[in-house]
Amino acid sequence: MAILPCFSIFCSLILSLSVKVSLAADTVTPASFIRDGEKLVSFSQRFELGFFSPGKSKSRYLGIWFRQVPDTVVWVANRDRPISDHNAVLTISNKGNLVLLNQTNGTIWSTNVFSEVKNPVAQLRDDGNLVIRDNSSGNTTESYLWQSFDYPTDTLLQGMKMGWDLKNRLERYLSSWQSDDDPSPGKFTSRLEIKVIPKMCIFNGSVKFACSGQWNGAAFVSAISYTNFLYEQYLVENQDEISYWYEPFNRPSIMTLKLNPSGLLTRQIWNNNGNDWDLVFSFPDEYCGKYGYCGANTICSPDQKPICECLEGFKLKSKFNQTGPIKCERSHSSECIGGHQFIKLDNIRAPDFIEVFLNKSMNLQQCAAECLKNCTCRAYANSNVTEGSGCLMWFGDLLDANRPTRNFTGQSVYIRVPASETGKRKLLWILVILVLPLVLLPSFYIFCRRRRNCKEKETENMETDQDLLAFDINMGITTRTNEFGEVNGDGKDKGKDSWLPLFSLASVAAATENFSMQCKLGEGGFGPVYKGRLLNGQEVAVKRLSSQSGQGLEEFKNEMMLIAKLQHRNLVKLLGCCVEQGEKILILEYMPNKSLDVFLFDPTKKRLLGWQARVTIIEGIAQGLLYLHQYSRFRIIHRDLKASNVLLDMDMNPKISDFGLARMFGGDELQGNTKRIVGTYGYMSPEYALDGLFSIKSDVFSFGILMLETLSGKKNTGVYNADSFNLLGYAWDLWKDDKFHELIDPVITQDEISLPVLVRYINVALLCVQDNAADRPTMSDVVSIINSERLELPSPKEPAFIKGINVKNSSHSNDGMSNLCSVNDVTVSLVYPR
Repeated sequence: MAILPCFSIFCSLILSLSVKVSLAADTVTPASFIRDGEKLVSFSQRFELGFFSPGKSKSRYLGIWFRQVPDTVVWVANRDRPISDHNAVLTISNKGNLVLLNQTNGTIWSTNVFSEVKNPVAQLRDDGNLVIRDNSSGNTTESYLWQSFDYPTDTLLQGMKMGWDLKNRLERYLSSWQSDDDPSPGKFTSRLEIKVIPKMCIFNGSVKFACSGQWNGAAFVSAISYTNFLYEQYLVENQDEISYWYEPFNRPSIMTLKLNPSGLLTRQIWNNNGNDWDLVFSFPDEYCGKYGYCGANTICSPDQKPICECLEGFKLKSKFNQTGPIKCERSHSSECIGGHQFIKLDNIRAPDFIEVFLNKSMNLQQCAAECLKNCTCRAYANSNVTEGSGCLMWFGDLLDANRPTRNFTGQSVYIRVPASETGKRKLLWILVILVLPLVLLPSFYIFCRRRRNCKEKETENMETDQDLLAFDINMGITTRTNEFGEVNGDGKDKGKDSWLPLFSLASVAAATENFSMQCKLGEGGFGPVYKGRLLNGQEVAVKRLSSQSGQGLEEFKNEMMLIAKLQHRNLVKLLGCCVEQGEKILILEYMPNKSLDVFLFDPTKKRLLGWQARVTIIEGIAQGLLYLHQYSRFRIIHRDLKASNVLLDMDMNPKISDFGLARMFGGDELQGNTKRIVGTYGYMSPEYALDGLFSIKSDVFSFGILMLETLSGKKNTGVYNADSFNLLGYAWDLWKDDKFHELIDPVITQDEISLPVLVRYINVALLCVQDNAADRPTMSDVVSIINSERLELPSPKEPAFIKGINVKNSSHSNDGMSNLCSVNDVTVSLVYPR
């Protein structure tokens, strides 16, 4: 763009006189400028605009970044025209264009405003949008003459739109950097593909690299499910625009959607506590996420082997391949000979819209009938997944269909197949039903005979150990473990056999990549825990007894024998063990969401635990404890119930774990005592911590603490006001002052909360943590109370441990109490003389 001679003279004069402007402003006017080293700062100091050099590069660029995270550049002006020195200047011309000038007043970059502007001003807004507006026309979106949000680089900020401005024929899309050191446009772009139904696609040049599923009214099909707890997604489709954008539920959150130089689209949220980015999700996956990875007329299943299979109605033509593309051909010669039917494929990402027909007014039955009439129609499905309406029909090859992983949500698609194939399926099932009993009965007889023979022999030869890699969690294996006998309440061997799969050390090491750090999930008082992967893709948790552990062989035997006897949906399942070469290893079911404390006490992840999720977790823990106390074969007291010992499965259901400190009693025994005090500070009942007395009421106390932590998102060991010793004291003070609603975690919105349930839960929690064990309810009472709205609850008495402890005056005195401390919620074990 040509610059007026008077304007050039004016800029030269400014440079020569080295006139400075205030750096506190968020605007640039024709009378001001920004030099290298100076910045524009948005009004709330959220974003900055200035000059920077990316990575190892010495070139200078004009960009926008988070003021809190200056290394994260979200927009670049002159991305393909770098500046070689520090003499560039940014200003705005009288005609209303932002202009980036070099030291000879040559234009490096400028905007494209063509209309006459009376009073132009450029402003950096608090959402990161750099806008040009007419200052005499106010400060509304209608007054914007140009905005950086219309020209994204590699990052989509909250409120920033991707897609098409149909009125101005403008496409907004992401373009990756060339590299971390070079912000010039790279190979990859991410665009909103608006063919038929909008979907998000990544392109490598002009070639599709990866695509999401279609928009379903709330998200793109195959979008990670838990993201809805962090942000809300929008897609508008009208005559003016077809646009996608997102808004975090927590407005102050720093969140980005970024296209990396490698073509990976990542969503990240800034963790203020960890001072780093937390990855919410990345796309595409290694295999099935890539466009058409398996080829035409196939389905890609990342959790299966082989991952590529032919769709129904097709058969394999090319050589079998475990992890790569295959070729499939129709299993019948003509599409129009004989009758046809449809086979329903549930929870899949629909094929790409290459040759499709869309009718939004048809229902699914009409869609099926229409597809059946046309011999070239290969498949059909609802076009509106959320409402179950509309009709999509596919013609020609079906490309890019896949089964989403367990973290994703798909849709149902109906695939056309010859009626003969469905008939063959029915015949096959009939044969299976007829033949299966003939096969199973002799097998069952042989199995029973062999099991009885094994019971009559002592077998300590380790060569009979099972191979963990070949283990199937869903089938299970019965192998005699005669290394230990049953453990009674005093930890003594009863000399009885227990039946558990016994695995070889070599197979356990192979499953955990030789106990590598990459497979390590964490470490507790028992020792490290690793993730193991089996040949069938299943995952297990491998708990290895550490030789330096304060908990030793007794706890290992105790946990192995206890869990082996327990079967409940809210208890972690023991799959087997390994006792080879002095090792003591437990194989447990793997919990993908780790422990409750990981979510509860993390300021970012706790947002994933809404009100209903916390109610489900509390109820699940209560059911698990009730089973231990009342319905299991033996009465079991856990003695170390805490947030880190409650694991969460894929659906965030709680499972009680870590039974190394548990004690077993007969059905009529209710309590015991010990000289060895074990447990976690902040969760121990007073009678147990001070006098070594434990009972089912000790677990009830721990459960009460856990309830308060789950509702508040706070640790019991923290101090939350000057008058309270811990969370327990804080909750008691709020209850007395009728301010109980202030206890709820601030990340939970008031709209989610059921106030009567909240009152009942806090009441129950305070009843559980009363000082006198006799005053506390049993877990049977607790379950009845939390599941009933009609029961009238007693008023709780003052809890224990709310104002600190004076041991000399305490009714639960013990000389060793001053040593009882574990500030990190680590299980402690103390021996007190009597």
